[in-house]
Formats: sequence, structure tokens, C-alpha cells
Amino acid sequence: MPLDQLRTHNLTFLTLLILLTAYPACRKSDYVIDNRETITEQGGGTGTVTWSSDKHYLLNGKVFVNDGQTLTIEAGTVIRALTGQGSLASGLIVARGGTIIAEGEKSNPIIFTVDGDDLKGSIPVEARGLWGGVIILGNATINTASGEDAIEGIPISEPRGIYGGVDDDDNSGILRYVSIRHGGTNIGEGNEINGLTLGGVGRQTIIDHVEVISNADDGVEFFGGDVNCNNLVVAFCGDDAFDMDQGYHGKGQFWLAINTPDSDKCMEITGGLHPIPDLPGNLPVIYNTTFIREIDAESGPSVHFSDYGGGALRNSILLHAGEGIAIRHTEKPGDSYSLFQTGRLSIENNILYPGENPIPALYAYSELGSDVSAENKILSDSLIAWETSYEDPGISASDSYSLLPPTTEFENMAPYSNGWFEEVTFKGAFGSNNWIEGWTLLYESGYVND
Repeated sequence: MPLDQLRTHNLTFLTLLILLTAYPACRKSDYVIDNRETITEQGGGTGTVTWSSDKHYLLNGKVFVNDGQTLTIEAGTVIRALTGQGSLASGLIVARGGTIIAEGEKSNPIIFTVDGDDLKGSIPVEARGLWGGVIILGNATINTASGEDAIEGIPISEPRGIYGGVDDDDNSGILRYVSIRHGGTNIGEGNEINGLTLGGVGRQTIIDHVEVISNADDGVEFFGGDVNCNNLVVAFCGDDAFDMDQGYHGKGQFWLAINTPDSDKCMEITGGLHPIPDLPGNLPVIYNTTFIREIDAESGPSVHFSDYGGGALRNSILLHAGEGIAIRHTEKPGDSYSLFQTGRLSIENNILYPGENPIPALYAYSELGSDVSAENKILSDSLIAWETSYEDPGISASDSYSLLPPTTEFENMAPYSNGWFEEVTFKGAFGSNNWIEGWTLLYESGYVND
């Protein structure tokens, strides 16, 4: 679908209801699913159970996988959720100590969506905020004063919403070839649920080939933890594509973010509610991202480091990067600019291609009214040292998205710092393999060219 159509179809929940009423072919009353099982739980959790692909599942309210329980979801299973705001929001929550084994396949993904979605266009691709989302909570370290916290989107009185601990090797299970669509229900004023929320999730958890599309809030948000994630797709969300808080210190590779004009940042990296430098630091290491903003999205940075957020972004492509990459300078020890000064924040061997916008840059800003011209000169010089380029990477977002670069042999590659990363010769999330094909709504709906 051309991008100008997308700009005019950022539908709210109310708008969707009007559409469903106006067009009988799409009305919920005409949409019948046989062999459907409604999942409602009131404290006992799902139990240790398998959801099979020969059934259709409907989440009625918040459904928990409790401590000690394992929910297995077969490839090809579709899980729908009832609409509802506030306390009536529906979602799947894997509590601390619970396990989810959701192993889809490229040709047979697992899909989370809203009730009434026939997977054939009854719900517009860009419709947001129709149900909650998927939340996974673990025992890994987070950067708060107590080492624990209550996850957003769940009432603070619910003990199964607590996350965080001391075990970075914690294992919450597997999400592989999973598509999460149309979530982000508002549960309170300015408080929506993320598409995929990862709170204190440990590094033994596998997050591999996951799509979040058209969520009303962030696509994927990390609250501390050390989980590693590869091949993530976030498109058309209402806030940030990727958001990191409370000392997230995992690794990521092959991430795609596509933001619309009403989205916020492609990636926001912040610290903790009570930042304690190095306990743990908010220091993710991310390689091979493709971050795309709408051509007319000129205000605000594409990537934002603030409030003790650091880490590394390497071998990536930022297309239409708006105001570039921002680093907050607060004059406090351990803030984002201090992390840059000590080598714990780096932007290395990336391509920042502005398209029709002014050339993007790496810059400091201060909310204290301080003069940061000296800091900006240092940052500007660092981009040269880090071999940042402004060349056309050969991808585009002019009509539909062309994501594969014309070459897979790029010069000036940053070395891969850890055996977890796949060593490739290209920048951005794609080489010659269009790995979103076959399992994502983004590709299925025609937004991406081969």
C-alpha cells in the first residue's frame, strides 16, 4: 500500500467501530469461527497446556501464565483478543517464573490479533489500540533501587505483574516467528500497553523473528534484563519502535523499524527510575538495524539517548533520520553524555542518509539551558572517527519500502564484538535475504518490494 494511504488510515478504536458498522461484510456478527476456545482466568493461570493450531483461541481479559506453568503454542496458531479499555483490556502475560514456548515457522507463524480479524483484510493494517499485547516478565537484573518493579499495563495490586531479580541467565521460553498486531489498548490516561513488553527477561530466553505492527504505544519495550533479540520488525506504531529502560543490557541484530509521521523515535535508550551506574548500566549492543522514518517526519531525533542510557549502535542504516541522534547532557555523573565520554556510548560505522531532509547528525542537548557547542564539536568529530557516512544506501521509502540494498559488500564495517552476533558484510538489517517474507503482515500486505 502506498505511504500516502497509510498517512490517512491511522485508525483509532472508535474509527474502527464505525467501519465495522458501516460495512456489513466486515461486521463482527457476520464473522464466525468454528472450534473456538475462550480463555478466561481468575488467578489460576493457563496451567501447563498446549494451544494447538486446529483451534482458535480468544483471550477474554488478562490471561496469565503463572510461576511454574508452561504455555506451549503450536506453529500456525491464531490467538485473538477481545477489545476493551482500562480494566477490561485483554492480553497475555507470562509471569515471573512462567514459560512460553511459541515456536512458529516462516511459512506458519503464530499470530496474536484482535477479535474479528479474519486475516484477510477485515481489520485495516494500520488500525491501532484494539487489544492489549504480550508481556513477558523474568528474574533478570533491572536498574531500580529495589531490583524489582511492577510492569506498566498491569494493576500494581497484581503480584504476578512484578519483575526483576538477580539471574541474568533466566529463561522465560521462546518467541519465534510470531506476529503481534493492532495492540496497545489504553488502560489509563496516557498509559497504553506495548506490543511486546520484556520486563527483566534473561539471556536464555529466545526472541527470534518477531513482528509488532500497528501498536498504539511502543512496539517493543525492554525494562532492564539481558535478553538477546534478533530479526525484529516494528512498523506503524504510535510511539517509539524500540524503547529501553531500567538498565537493559542485552544484544540485538537485524532490527527493522518503520515509523509514520505520528510515531516518535525509532529507538529510545534511557536509564532507570533510580539510576545506579553499572548496576547494571543501560548498555545494549545493537548491530545491523534499518530505521526508517516517513519522509516528512523532520522533527525530533531518530535515536535518543537520555537519563543514563548508553550502549552501541553499529553497522546500521538510518533513512530519513529527522534530527539525527541525540544525547542528553545533564552535567550529572553517569548521564548519557558521560557514557559517551567514557566509551560506553558509541555510534560506529553507520549510514545516516537524510533523503530530502537536512543532513542528520549526532548532537548533545541540554534541558538546563547550558551551552553545548563544545560538546557538539566533540560529537561531530567522533562521527568522523567512527566512520559514519551519508551515502545513499540504495533502499527507499518513496512509494512502498525497498529494504534490500543493491550490494551486500559494504566498506568500513565495525567488527562484531561477540560470538552471539552473525558476522555479515552488509550494513542495515538486510543483505540479499528478505527475511520478513512469508510470516509478517508488513510483507503480506504489500508494503515491501522484493
